[in-house]
Amino acid sequence: MSYTELQTTTNFTFLRGASHPEEMVDQAAAYAYKDIAITDRNSFAGIVRGHVAAKAKGIRIIPACRLDLLDGPSLLAYPTDQEAYGRLSALLTVGNLRTEKGKCDLYKANVYQHSKGLKFMIVSPAALNAQFEYEPSFKAAVKEYREAFGREVYVAATRSYNGDDAKQLYRLSQLGVPMVATNDVYYHTPARRELQDILTCVREKCTIYNAGFRLQPNAERFLKPADEMRRLFRQYPLAISLTQEIAEACQFSLDTLRYVYPEGLTTEGRTPLEEITYWTWEGAKERYGDTIPEKISSAINYELDFIKQMDYAYYFLVVFDMVRFARQQKILCQGRGSAANSTVCYCLGITSVDPTKFDLLFERFVSAARNEPPDIDVDFEHERREEVIQYVYNKYGRDHAAIVATVTQQRQKGAIRDVGKAMGLSVDTINKLSSSIWEFTDEWFEGKRIAEQGFNPNDTHLKKVLELTGQMMGFPRQLGQHTGGLVITRGQLSSLCPIMNARMENRTCIEWNKDDIDAVGFFKIDILALGMLTCIRKAFDFVKQHYGPDLTLANIPQDDPKVYEMICHAETIGVFQIESRAQQAMLPRLRPTCFYDLVIEVAIVRPGPIQGDMVHPYLRRRNGQEPVEFPSQELKEILGKTLGVPLFQEQAMKIAIVAAGFTPAEADSLRRSMATFKAQGLVKQFEDKLIDGMTKKGYSKEYALRIFKQLEGFGSYGFPESHAVSFALLVYVSSWLKHYYPEAFAGALLNSMPMGFYQPAQIIIDARKNGVDVQPVDINHSDWDNKLEEKTGKYCALRLGFRQVKGLREEDMQLLVSKRIEPYRSINQLRDVGITQAALEKLADADAFRSIGLDRRQALWEVSANDAPTGLFTGQMPENEYISLPGMTASEHVVQDYASTPSPKIPSPWENLRLHHFPSLRFVVLG
Repeated sequence: MSYTELQTTTNFTFLRGASHPEEMVDQAAAYAYKDIAITDRNSFAGIVRGHVAAKAKGIRIIPACRLDLLDGPSLLAYPTDQEAYGRLSALLTVGNLRTEKGKCDLYKANVYQHSKGLKFMIVSPAALNAQFEYEPSFKAAVKEYREAFGREVYVAATRSYNGDDAKQLYRLSQLGVPMVATNDVYYHTPARRELQDILTCVREKCTIYNAGFRLQPNAERFLKPADEMRRLFRQYPLAISLTQEIAEACQFSLDTLRYVYPEGLTTEGRTPLEEITYWTWEGAKERYGDTIPEKISSAINYELDFIKQMDYAYYFLVVFDMVRFARQQKILCQGRGSAANSTVCYCLGITSVDPTKFDLLFERFVSAARNEPPDIDVDFEHERREEVIQYVYNKYGRDHAAIVATVTQQRQKGAIRDVGKAMGLSVDTINKLSSSIWEFTDEWFEGKRIAEQGFNPNDTHLKKVLELTGQMMGFPRQLGQHTGGLVITRGQLSSLCPIMNARMENRTCIEWNKDDIDAVGFFKIDILALGMLTCIRKAFDFVKQHYGPDLTLANIPQDDPKVYEMICHAETIGVFQIESRAQQAMLPRLRPTCFYDLVIEVAIVRPGPIQGDMVHPYLRRRNGQEPVEFPSQELKEILGKTLGVPLFQEQAMKIAIVAAGFTPAEADSLRRSMATFKAQGLVKQFEDKLIDGMTKKGYSKEYALRIFKQLEGFGSYGFPESHAVSFALLVYVSSWLKHYYPEAFAGALLNSMPMGFYQPAQIIIDARKNGVDVQPVDINHSDWDNKLEEKTGKYCALRLGFRQVKGLREEDMQLLVSKRIEPYRSINQLRDVGITQAALEKLADADAFRSIGLDRRQALWEVSANDAPTGLFTGQMPENEYISLPGMTASEHVVQDYASTPSPKIPSPWENLRLHHFPSLRFVVLG
């Protein structure tokens, strides 16, 4: 007689389950189970991971969930087919959307409306026989469920080992509905019981010492072998056989889910393929004129044929529609990553990078061998990205579009804090342990670093804390929202995956993350935010307003030697990607002189190339200190641009295909594994395959091993070439703006803050060094944003805006500006228009009253005095007019400027001394 476990709670029932879905499946496979159900509470968040693990083990999961109701006993719900699964998913959506993120409020009436095709098990209350006051209400609920669900309802029976299981099982068997055996599993092995107790303590906000009956009474909530379950329920063999009845009835698999692209994007009666073809050739004419180069035509025809073959036309139309909306709204955007591989994307305006110039690997973008949707990332201005997201919601409806989830996992510091609190450690001890962690290594767990912090590594209590911390690391903690990944469907999205509210207003998410939707083959597009695009667009606006040219990402003059000279001198404060100290240190060594050098610069200062020992060999070869050698002509074609050193993920894929005999699908698996070598334990698998493949093709084992070690470095974060190319374009554009229009670039950068590595003061100082006249904040000249004024030399003057004054509210300053019909002549005029006392004090601190003849000290005195003659004294001279205050010295102004605004207004010797020799030091000069 076979047995199927139908009640398992994984760690996706946050702070309850103590095992990953994969661990549950692995244990079930070890016990020779054919099926196992995953029944997390009001959630499908973990079923895809269980499904993927089950396919690898040759068993099947039953996608199900536990419905915790607000007005009745909980139910375990099992869909028998895809329609029933869709109704169960829609039911969870109803509960999610009526409450805040992280909760699901469901009632019996909701379940009755979505019950068709579902089988249910009633979850019996714990120790039913000992709590007689609950027995009548439970019996009434069972009767109601029986009337509602008919023969599709059962009651779950679990041995609690409290001494009277026989009575409880007998009472459950007499309720008039079939009794089904379960073990109410919370962890896959008994060893996880301790961690489950810790999770309970974290959830209940208590310690292990005072948790009491909130903990499970024993360690029996683990997945048991079928033989053991048959022994435990030997008096009720029907309870065992019914598990098979339910499992055989529930044949739905996530493999049967079929994603269908949204529709409604075609015009003039064209098919999706005809539509995308039409706009591609129109874009090609706009890019190249009426005579399109043969290379471009060939690439377009090749890609359009592939799009037809894979039925991706709607995908490209969806992305094109969003980009077209952004351009209509004058929102700057740029496709990056995979999008840069496609000539079609270039012609559609999704990216400004022509992939035919860089020989980018189209198979990195899409591949027939992988048979999965393509993946296009599009960056939008970070201040206006929400407009694009809301456009998608409004166009397709919230029933058809949602943001992908992000699973927030327990990291080292969070895990040690949670476990430490639950284990009763003091706050000081927890803080010291947490602050000493930089990564969990075997050395750390063995106690060496613990001893260095003054702890006794042999203390049994502390060792248990560290053991449990290691188990908790990687556990899911909550579902967040992806930075910008959206799923858009033709049918109801809620029938594929439950939808939930996000914390952010007007945002909804699904419960699955990007890996989950990849596994089930769902379409996703990344609508991402990039601060530099905001800055570039604002700089373009400044240039057009004050100089005339209408600049775009595509019409900036290319390969300007003066721009590269500036970059080689590392004068890149505020420039995209190459502004960090590490990049500035690399620039004089690499000395970029062309666009592709910027591509390499973007990619080379990354943990992957650094740990893979690629940086120094590349620099030595570039500087002529080491010969550039290739073991074969085929590798020369792959690595020629990078002097024989693999720097990009695409090169890793090409090497695997050409030199080691990988298929395109296997090469893509290698690429996907680069970020997860250590976590997934795939190093040996790819090492053997790569080295064996290369040696069979005549390469030496030493060379093959060196190539693999370099590729392994990508596991710490390597860059795809297509991604680096897209970013390099923004590097060049921002550098070009900084060189030719430094005031526009600085003003745009300040108006786009916060972003980048540098504070506003450093940006302003850098602008001054480049010849920009920076004017101070003033009540009669400033707006909320920084702006450009008339030329005062080579460049326009940059007038600092009120946004640079610390603590000022935008609404107060917008009021000040709107009422400024004529110049203000007194502080009392500002009071009359409604400016608050707090805002006046901030303006005085910022020395913003110079245009009315008041320096900082005088303005502070007048604002504080609040002396406005009224009544009989209206029109008389305020008392302040009779008071003369000593002026502030330049050094005092510098100190106050740094306290209230991002940069001192009054250039002084002391300021220059501090800025050029002690940039991180603040001091006051006396006298």
